[in-house]
Amino acid sequence: MKIPALVAHRGYTLHYPENTLVGIEAAIVAGARYVEVDVQLTSDQVPVLYHDRTLERISNRQGSIHDYTAGQLGEFRALDFGRFGYKFAQEPIATLTAFAALLARYPKATAFVEVKRIAVQRFGNSVVLSRMLRELRPVLRQCVLISYSLETLLHARQQGWPAIGVVVDRWHDRNLALVRQINPEYLFCDSEGLPRFGKLRFANARLAVFEVTDAALALRLGRRGVELIETYAIGELQTELERLTAP
Repeated sequence: MKIPALVAHRGYTLHYPENTLVGIEAAIVAGARYVEVDVQLTSDQVPVLYHDRTLERISNRQGSIHDYTAGQLGEFRALDFGRFGYKFAQEPIATLTAFAALLARYPKATAFVEVKRIAVQRFGNSVVLSRMLRELRPVLRQCVLISYSLETLLHARQQGWPAIGVVVDRWHDRNLALVRQINPEYLFCDSEGLPRFGKLRFANARLAVFEVTDAALALRLGRRGVELIETYAIGELQTELERLTAP
């Protein structure tokens, strides 16, 4: 039985604050071949790893990433106090530069780098993509640019980005004209937006589904054509998959 490959969603998020270097490296050490991170820009256009539109949940601060310079954000922490208290009180908000350096140490790992729509809305496609490309160029062969923003991905395709993944919440959105124009190498879909039955295929794209923590569901999706499963619990899900598929 073919087991879908696992993607560490924002790192090893079950045990570490999301989008932090410590959590991403822990996921790779736990066996992740693929990791996923989110990117926004500071007010002085420095790419950093951050998911939320506001700083409150993860950093216990007011405002958004784009309200501060990189220097100011250097004083903030990605501690996720609500889940971990002060355990990660010294963990900084990671820059894309630092992430690229980490990825370079693990040349067999592939990163899905998600452009957040809030960054594009604030700075525009050209600025966001050029700033990201500048930092990722040394490891670009290990990176796949992904986003919900189809206009951003089309812009990236026209610029010659080597690998692109479209992210959708509903399976039928794969048929949007812009998606077909992008012709992505990967298609990510929310597990709750999938049809209940039948094979899952889309052109030549490799299919990825998020967010999955149940091993039996992951195997069922694999039988339907899904190649990649995105999960917050990379180690636990891998262990359970191995148990279920052991001879």
